[in-house]
Amino acid sequence: MTTRSASTPSPSSTTAPPGATPAQGAAPRRFGGLGPVGLVLSGGISVQFGAALAVTLMPRAGALGVVTLRLFAAAVVLLLVCRPRLRGHSRTDWGTVIVFGVTMAAMNGLFYQAADRIPLGAAVTLEVLGPLALSVLASRRAVNAVWAALALAGVFLLGGGGFTDLDPAGVAFALGAGAMWATYIVFSARTGRRFPQADGLALAMAVAALVFLPLGIAESGGKLLDPTTVALGSAVAVLSSVLPYTLELLALRRMPASTFAVLMSLEPALAATAGFLILGQALSLTQSLAIALVIAASMGAVRTQVGRGKAKPELPPA
Repeated sequence: MTTRSASTPSPSSTTAPPGATPAQGAAPRRFGGLGPVGLVLSGGISVQFGAALAVTLMPRAGALGVVTLRLFAAAVVLLLVCRPRLRGHSRTDWGTVIVFGVTMAAMNGLFYQAADRIPLGAAVTLEVLGPLALSVLASRRAVNAVWAALALAGVFLLGGGGFTDLDPAGVAFALGAGAMWATYIVFSARTGRRFPQADGLALAMAVAALVFLPLGIAESGGKLLDPTTVALGSAVAVLSSVLPYTLELLALRRMPASTFAVLMSLEPALAATAGFLILGQALSLTQSLAIALVIAASMGAVRTQVGRGKAKPELPPA
């Protein structure tokens, strides 16, 4: 999955996967030649190939160990870049950022547990139902019933009519990650209103890393200190957080938020591609159709919000 967010998050009800911007104004100029669409797609590819790399790391460090390494590496980068101020915040401010951090920890932990049990494309497809449900419920327009029906049809096909082809625990973890993704969107907006730039995100990431540390130690122990494991975990953090944050920041400066949200709806397809190329996770024709239906539902919901002038994508850290 995927944890990402805008530098100054704003309330959102789109289905766009959450994204973050650790490097405020420091994005390398050389990426500019890709064009805004290329930047978004490159960021999405980076996120999903980072997730695929994380799956290959799980036999070495365990799912919880991988999450711990990723969160710590991302937290270190964000804290060094943002250098958030610790004083001058109210108790409510700290309460908000702590809940945001715990939500990020839960979202990442549940997603990687799902990716350890079911194909990456299926995991991301089920996860995206969280933001999609939030968008449909927040809009309250009749047309969103169509998008909800498309998404449910996709989920039905993905599960082979009863999820007999997918590990039930993996499905449950992916749906739980989706619920946390929707919660992430809400608290990302609240944190953005209370903290300048990406300070709140940096502090929340640190909270998430600390929350996960005992779990990672319990599952992996000394394996987390193995140089090869640390290097691979840092690579996952760069691919899944640092690089996409920078690319998305550049893209959002050069394209409408509505276009960005629609492009982000393609993440299940990117995840399926990464799973096939790196992990050899081939999907059946039925499962591919299921992913296409969920993507169509996500894009439709975003377009509906655009029509109402509310398309402000809120992207999480994956």
